[in-house]
Amino acid sequence: MKKKSPYQKFVKSEPYFHLVLWCLVLFYPYIKYMKREGGYMMSFSHELNSLIFKMTISYFLYLVFFPKKNKLKHLPILVLVFSLNVLLYEYLDHFFHPEMTNYWTQTVSNLLTYIGFGIVFFTIYSIKKSLKNQQELNVLLEEKQKTEMNLLKARVNPHFLFNTLNTIYLNALKKDDKTPDLILKLSDSFRYILHEGQKEKVAIQQELFHIQNYIHLQEERLSDKVQVNFIKNIENQTQEIAPILLIGFIENAFKYVSILKGNNHKIDIEILLKNKELRFFCKNPFNKNALDRISVDWIESGIGIRNTEKRLQLLYPQNHTLEINEETDFFEIKLTLKL
Repeated sequence: MKKKSPYQKFVKSEPYFHLVLWCLVLFYPYIKYMKREGGYMMSFSHELNSLIFKMTISYFLYLVFFPKKNKLKHLPILVLVFSLNVLLYEYLDHFFHPEMTNYWTQTVSNLLTYIGFGIVFFTIYSIKKSLKNQQELNVLLEEKQKTEMNLLKARVNPHFLFNTLNTIYLNALKKDDKTPDLILKLSDSFRYILHEGQKEKVAIQQELFHIQNYIHLQEERLSDKVQVNFIKNIENQTQEIAPILLIGFIENAFKYVSILKGNNHKIDIEILLKNKELRFFCKNPFNKNALDRISVDWIESGIGIRNTEKRLQLLYPQNHTLEINEETDFFEIKLTLKL
């Protein structure tokens, strides 16, 4: 169930606030004079009449005047409504105590009372508007983040796809028995990206299955060039995590190992989960001078480290620590994530 925003909570509780406010205004004189002999001298109909006029001017301000963008343009209407309200109230109020003659003093007093209620309702209006603006801003930010997340998740590495298809093609020519399994793993990988990858959260066992498929495909493609040590220790297989979150780091490791000369380049990958805390470690051999062999579009393709960092900031802004170490001969990533 989605948590209600402060604005939604305010809107829900506002009618009760109004009810309590007007009850206090109506019964305050009676409460104030309760212990005095004879109690409050004015009748209930007198207080009810006074309440109606206070409510009229208050809700005119709250519902009509305050929402106007150009308030100066509507100021004459406000003055007219205020004046009519005061004059009509004084006229009707005279029937409740005709002996009173200080007409203008009473008029100024009521005018000040209405201004006081205007200030109260302007405060309510300002708080409500501020909360509404914040909710709209949060909705826009959420939509922006979702759009950005979808763009980040949609960045499939074309070099991985083409090279893997080429490997499968060569295996098919040799009639290698592993060909159907490679096709299935590639199909599963893209099905995961296109379907599970669009979800907000997936079970970590699904994410690990996708990673395992990716590693197997890369091992087959790079053959003797790479040696992968993949360790995983997961306390809860159903623990949810954002999909396609770790693959960018692993993808980066294979990308840079593929340009190195020689064989048996070791990639160490560890994924540990305990007490809803995930620890990820990835280390691969690295040669900065070899980067010149990679084309720009290959460097920028795939999910990549920069995009993964952005996703972590969007999804787990206060719940992750990321450490990236680039040394002369190795590249290392350490991630701690509170799920």
